[in-house]
Amino acid sequence: MIHKFHPDKNRWDGVEPHIYKENPGVFRKVTKQILFDNENDLPVQFRYFQVEKNGFSSLEHHKHMHAVMIFKGKGHVLLGNQVYAVEEGDFLTIAPWQWHQLRADRGEILGFLCLVNHDRDIPKYPTEEDLAEIRKNPEAAAFLDGTLKD
Repeated sequence: MIHKFHPDKNRWDGVEPHIYKENPGVFRKVTKQILFDNENDLPVQFRYFQVEKNGFSSLEHHKHMHAVMIFKGKGHVLLGNQVYAVEEGDFLTIAPWQWHQLRADRGEILGFLCLVNHDRDIPKYPTEEDLAEIRKNPEAAAFLDGTLKD
């Protein structure tokens, strides 16, 4: 099967964009398109996320690992308590239980492809204590506040 990507629409043929999560308080301006989901003997889900300008994915961690490739645009990612600039072509691995969040804060959009196990645990969101620990790094605090300078 082939799904053609249309850059003018930022979507693939036959793949409907969905709202990222059911709890809108933890993210902003993010859609998800599922490109592959647990077929035959490959128990993974391959997804495309699009984060609109000044949007962000949820700050979370969980037992499962992610493999992420930046497909379009530029932004920043928080991994643990470290902040990295990312752009088209960058490949990230997000370790189990590592805090992570992606932000479209360096241009118009940030589009990324993400590979995860089909069967996976539910994300955990940070407590006030977790946030205080992350914020010990001033760059991470600026990232979370949306005031990080490029």
